[in-house]
Amino acid sequence: MEDSKIGELKQFIDRCKSYPSILHNPSLGFFKSYLQSLGARIPPSSDSKLDDDYEDEIIESDVELDNADIVEPDDDPPQKMGDPTVEVSEADQDAAQASKSEAMLALNEGKLDEAIDHLTRAITLNPLSAILYATRANVFLKLKKPNATIRDADAALQINSDSAKGYKVRGIARAMLGLWKEAASDLRVASKLDYDEEIGTALKKVEPNAHKIEEHRRKYERLRKERDLKRIERERQRQRSAQEEDLKSALNDGQVIGIHSKSELESKLNAASKLSRLAILYFTATWCGPCRFISPVYTSLAAKYPNAVFLKVDIDEARDVASRWNISSVPVFFFLKNSKEVDKVVGADKASLERKLAQHA
Repeated sequence: MEDSKIGELKQFIDRCKSYPSILHNPSLGFFKSYLQSLGARIPPSSDSKLDDDYEDEIIESDVELDNADIVEPDDDPPQKMGDPTVEVSEADQDAAQASKSEAMLALNEGKLDEAIDHLTRAITLNPLSAILYATRANVFLKLKKPNATIRDADAALQINSDSAKGYKVRGIARAMLGLWKEAASDLRVASKLDYDEEIGTALKKVEPNAHKIEEHRRKYERLRKERDLKRIERERQRQRSAQEEDLKSALNDGQVIGIHSKSELESKLNAASKLSRLAILYFTATWCGPCRFISPVYTSLAAKYPNAVFLKVDIDEARDVASRWNISSVPVFFFLKNSKEVDKVVGADKASLERKLAQHA
């Protein structure tokens, strides 16, 4: 071979080492088959893996929601909260109630910031009152400060987990932030505790969006489960393919395999069974004249039927195998499927051997 051709061949081999997936190119199928016939294991195509990952990608579509009443989140510093560890006297409770009354007057006059100040003083005096926190939360709601509202509602619900007003204002505040599922949950609890018309109106606004989000979640959860199942199945197929490639490489397609021991025979028959292939077990001997006649025929048939497994045992070399099969004369051919005998040819009968191969292969 010319030096230039050898150089080109070396470059091609180097490229195959760097990018083994090139061997999956249909135009190189002859070379891939040749390598496999020598026992080579071809790595799976990396391109196909990328294609699989691309097909698995799930891009969630946007949910069409009614966001007309959503407001920008308030980012004010957290409002002053009461100290839950202090002891509240009757005088403190009375003073807190007086501050609450002043807050209600300011609220009726539309003085929301002033109402907040009075309620903050009331909470400082009586930090154990859930109604005071819920009332201030309601004023923050009117000021369209949903985060402040939620903080006060949380405080109210920590004191009284059955505060209908706490759930109601928190639900409406969460709706202002577009937290539709959480808003629906709060408003449903509030409705069970103490239904009023304001809760009903809020639910009519919130629940359609919450239902859309839930349907959207279920849809993509189902798609992801389907994707994961496909990935699992694909991985199983890849493992099966890799196992089959290993088995095929062990069976030397198109060639006669010499058997030298019982363990070697069992290994080859197991591989043939797993691939659902016909196996032909040929017993011969070097001193046998008819064997010398039929052996070349057997070799040519192996090339003709590459999907069958052609095994050859010299009875003098592998006496344990010959004994296991009770061999009394050679040549003899056993046709096996799933390691069980399905047919047999005794003697160097070329016509019978070809006919039974055509029948069983």
